[in-house]
Amino acid sequence: MQHPHPHPEPHARIRRRRRALLSAVTAVAALVGAGLTTLTTPDTSPTLELTRAGAAPMAATARQVEKLDRGVVSVHTDAGNLVSWRWLGTDPNDVSFNVYRAGTKVNSTPITGSTNYFHSGAPSQADYTVRAVVGGVEQADSVHAVQLRTGYKDVPITPPAGGTTPDGVAYTYEANDASVADLDGDGALDFVLKWQPTNAKDNSQSGYTGNTYVDGIKLDGTRLWRIDLGRNIRSGAHYTQFQAYDYDGDGKAEVAMKTADGTKDGTGAVIGSSSADYRNSSGYVLSGPEFLTMFNGQTGKAMQSVDYVPARGTVSSWGDSYGNRVDRFLAGTAYLDGSRPSLVMARGYYTRTVIAAWDWRGGAFTRRWTFDTTSSTNSGKGYDSQGNHQLSVADVDADGKDEIVYGSMAVDDNGSALWTTKNGHGDAMHVGDLDPSRAGLEEFKVDEDSSKPSSWMADARTGQIIWSTPANGDNGRGVSGDIWSGSAGTESWSSSESGIRGPKGTVVATRKPGSTNFLSWWDGDTVRELLDGTHIDKYGTSGDTRLLTGSGVHSNNSTKATPSLSGDILGDWREEVVWPTSDNTALRIYSTPAETGTKITTLLHDTMYRTALAWQNTAYNQPPHPSFFIGDGMATAPRPTVYIP
Repeated sequence: MQHPHPHPEPHARIRRRRRALLSAVTAVAALVGAGLTTLTTPDTSPTLELTRAGAAPMAATARQVEKLDRGVVSVHTDAGNLVSWRWLGTDPNDVSFNVYRAGTKVNSTPITGSTNYFHSGAPSQADYTVRAVVGGVEQADSVHAVQLRTGYKDVPITPPAGGTTPDGVAYTYEANDASVADLDGDGALDFVLKWQPTNAKDNSQSGYTGNTYVDGIKLDGTRLWRIDLGRNIRSGAHYTQFQAYDYDGDGKAEVAMKTADGTKDGTGAVIGSSSADYRNSSGYVLSGPEFLTMFNGQTGKAMQSVDYVPARGTVSSWGDSYGNRVDRFLAGTAYLDGSRPSLVMARGYYTRTVIAAWDWRGGAFTRRWTFDTTSSTNSGKGYDSQGNHQLSVADVDADGKDEIVYGSMAVDDNGSALWTTKNGHGDAMHVGDLDPSRAGLEEFKVDEDSSKPSSWMADARTGQIIWSTPANGDNGRGVSGDIWSGSAGTESWSSSESGIRGPKGTVVATRKPGSTNFLSWWDGDTVRELLDGTHIDKYGTSGDTRLLTGSGVHSNNSTKATPSLSGDILGDWREEVVWPTSDNTALRIYSTPAETGTKITTLLHDTMYRTALAWQNTAYNQPPHPSFFIGDGMATAPRPTVYIP
């Protein structure tokens, strides 16, 4: 086993300081177009002193983000092609764009008010590039457009071979949850895809499962690597939460996940013992070592493995003796220092909860902090049993650093307890600017505890309940998003409560949507749409309108009916949806064919949204929310303060 050096070597520190300085200079250069000047020499992270014309200096720490290409996409319809592209966080405010088809400009004047252009009458195979115009000077060509010639694009994938469990049950493989990150540093996002066997289990279910596999896949279908987690990692929604992110700022994303003896990395090397088998007769893995491994995103090579924190310890101390609650894992990525991303890995939410934060720097793990509800600091203060089947990451206290919203409680950026509502466990939650008339962020959540409010909204800074609905049994589903322009702010609804509620808790419409699942910015306005199963609908008070039905695809995770991934991964700020084909031989990407007049920086450079894409695959998947309100009557979207390492 490798272990991180407790103190980095001096020359490594010098290299990192130099990189940080260069990154800060890059950030300033990118922000000049926004009227920002003056650089304060950084210590360990680039901190900028920013000055707007006529305003006093304001402190801001630029956040590390991916160096993305223009992300051009062409979606064909019967009437022509919608071409859209990214307004990068590093672009100036007044950037405009020209669209070229095979080297010939197709727009008459530079495009300023949006980042899309409908090319009427063009054929499906038309080849487009986009050129930014900065200060009146046209820049170089972008990458060529990703073509969705039939309204979608297929990314070829290959299922692992099936097998047979020790008790003689045969299984095959289905494409499950996916994430995106630039694995090879070329500016294009790649997929990280989890393959689950058809005998995957919930923790509450006994029985053997097949192995879990994770692939790194480029948009053209090239498989960069395949990781086999091995027989000692059980398969199911609660066991393998993977994080794909550029943690060390080298321009290429890493991939982190829990591993065990017998895990085989992308180069074929085995972690620990290849012969160990810790499965008991019920199929659970309740003994043997547990590791946290960081894999190279380009090669799949295991770069370092450390002991998973927290250790399993005594199984029954997590709430039962047969192995259900001990193996409830969550994962996320957070900017805990305000500038660079850290890995967050957790265990437990029904009783004890432990969250460990890790930095990946210089090729090694360093543990930043560990939060434990049973520690002397936290014990007896209402932090046990507050976790959800997912977490959220947000700067809830506006100090420039991220917090972990862990269901009915929150943990501060330094690993200390921030607040708890004591409302207990639930299956769904949403954190964002849900009420734009209030300062800061809010959380909407549903609860399982029949003695607690069935749903509630809280101030994400303090945990103070803004409104709640009475106890009403196990409220299993809940969503919050601006799906209707007839009411200001977001609408919130849940499976056990009637009607939809505005951000003040009052019922604003009696008809609930037909879906209580995912959300998608799909059409041309800023109101969000409903994503459920293999279709997208627009809410209406008398009925929902079908906007998209996925063809030849399947949703994932049983009754959860979630896509492999949904988010702003190509084109402008609207969201793509990715489903596996019915035969699991492709990931099918759909992108909106609708033109919009709204211009918003790519949501990939809003780090709250970007980290939400990273944690979307965690347990019971939830849709991402940005750090600001997008919806009817929204204010001008803010520009992010970011830098490219």
